[in-house]
Amino acid sequence: MKKILIIIGFALINNLLYSQGSPDYGNGLKINLNQQGDKYIRFILWDQFWVRNTDMNPGSMVGGEATDNSWSLGNRRLRALAYAQVSKRYMILAHFGINNQTFINGGAPTTSGTGGYGNGKKPQLFFHDAWNEYAVILPGEAGKFSLSLGAGLHYYMGLSRMTMGSTLNFLTVDSPIFSWPLIDNSDQFARQLGMFAKGKYGKLEYRFSLNKPFATDLVPANVTDPAKAVAVDNNGNPSFSKAGYVEYQFLDEESNLLPFKVGSYLGTKKVFNLGAGFYHQKDGTRTSVNSNIEKHDITLLAVDAFADIPLGNAKNKMAVSAYAGYYNYQFGPNYIRNIGIMNIAASDPNFVGNKAIAGPGNLQPTIGTGNIIYAQAGLLLPSQAEKPKIRIQPFAAYTHKNFEAFDQSSSQFDVGANWFIDGHHAKITTQYSTRPVYTSPSESPSSKGEFIIQFQIYL
Repeated sequence: MKKILIIIGFALINNLLYSQGSPDYGNGLKINLNQQGDKYIRFILWDQFWVRNTDMNPGSMVGGEATDNSWSLGNRRLRALAYAQVSKRYMILAHFGINNQTFINGGAPTTSGTGGYGNGKKPQLFFHDAWNEYAVILPGEAGKFSLSLGAGLHYYMGLSRMTMGSTLNFLTVDSPIFSWPLIDNSDQFARQLGMFAKGKYGKLEYRFSLNKPFATDLVPANVTDPAKAVAVDNNGNPSFSKAGYVEYQFLDEESNLLPFKVGSYLGTKKVFNLGAGFYHQKDGTRTSVNSNIEKHDITLLAVDAFADIPLGNAKNKMAVSAYAGYYNYQFGPNYIRNIGIMNIAASDPNFVGNKAIAGPGNLQPTIGTGNIIYAQAGLLLPSQAEKPKIRIQPFAAYTHKNFEAFDQSSSQFDVGANWFIDGHHAKITTQYSTRPVYTSPSESPSSKGEFIIQFQIYL
C-alpha cells in the first residue's frame, strides 16, 4: 500500500510538471524529507513582466499630462509558492508575492512622490494562500471515491474553472478578470478565509467551500427613483458564503493535488471536461432609496467546458486548447465594477468632452449584474525539430457582456500568440486586446485597444 501511495504522489507531481510542456525540470525545486520521497517540500517561483502600449480612455492623464496613448512597464506578478507533504495525508501550503507594480503605482501603501518610498516602489508582500489540508480518504481506499478537507486562506472558490485558474499556464496573456468576481472586495486577491472539501468520484471532480467573506463598507448613493438604485459592496458583518464547482472529466483525468486549473496543456494530455459552479452570499450588497437601505444577496452561477486535444504524430504534434463559459451574476440592481489592470492614468480635470464612465486609463466595466459569455481557443503549431526550443501557439478570445446598468451590451476580443522557449517555464506572449468605452449608459460603447508583451519565467 505504501508503495502505491508513493507512486501516486510522484505521478501527481510529474503530471503537474509535464503539463507545463517541458520535461526538463524533473521534480523541480523539491526537497525530500525522507528516503522514499513521499514526504517533501516543493517550491515554485515565477515572474510575469509586462510591456504595454495603451490607448487611454477619454479624459486621461499620466504624470500630470493629458494623453490618449502611453507606454508602460510593470511586474504583473512576482511570487513564490511552497507546499509540503509532511505525511501521506497531511499537506500545508503557503503562497506569497506581489502584483501590479508599475513605474508610477502599486508600491508601498500610502506613499508617493520622490524618495525611497516613491511612486511604485517597494510594494507590499502579502499572502495569497495559506492553508492546511488532510486527506480523509486517499485515492484507492474507498473504490472510486476520495476526500480531502482543508482550512485557511484558500483558492477553492467554486464558480468556474477560470475562477480557480493557474496563473502559470494561461492560454491568453491573463485571466479575463470577471471570472474573479469578488477580486479584492470581499476576497483577498481571489481568496477567502474558510473551509473546503475536495475530491473525486471516478471521473467526477468536486470542490465545495464555506467561507467568511472580507468585510466591505461602500456607501450606496441615495436615489428617489428605485429604478436608478445602484448596488454597492457593503456586507457589514458578512454572512458566510457558499461556493462549489463540479466537473466531469470525460477523457484524461486531471490532478487535483492543488486547486490551480491548467489553462493549456500543450499536447501533454487529452482532456475534455464539462463543469458547473456557484457562489452565494446573503446580504452582500446594499442600495439606498429615499434613505431606506435595502440589502441584496450575491448569487453567481456558471457553466463551462474545457478541451485540450493533441493532434498529429509524436514528431509533429499539434494541440487544440479551448474554453467556453456562461456566467450569470446577480449582485443587486445596476451593480457595476470597473477594473483596469495596472492602470497608470488619473482623471484629467481640464478635459473638455465626454469622459469614459468607467474612468481614466484602461478602466472598463468588468463585473456587474447581468450575463457574460466568454470563449477562447488556441492552436499549438507543429515543429520539425527533434527537440524544439521554440513552439508557437496563436490564440483568440471573445467576450460578450450584457450588464443591467447599460442599455446596450458590449463585445470585445483578444488575439495573440504564445512563443514557448521552454514550455510554460519560459515563454513570451504577445496580445492585442480591445475594451468597451461607455460615455453614456444609454448609448452603444466605442472601443479602445491595448498591446501587451509578457515575459514569463517560472521554476
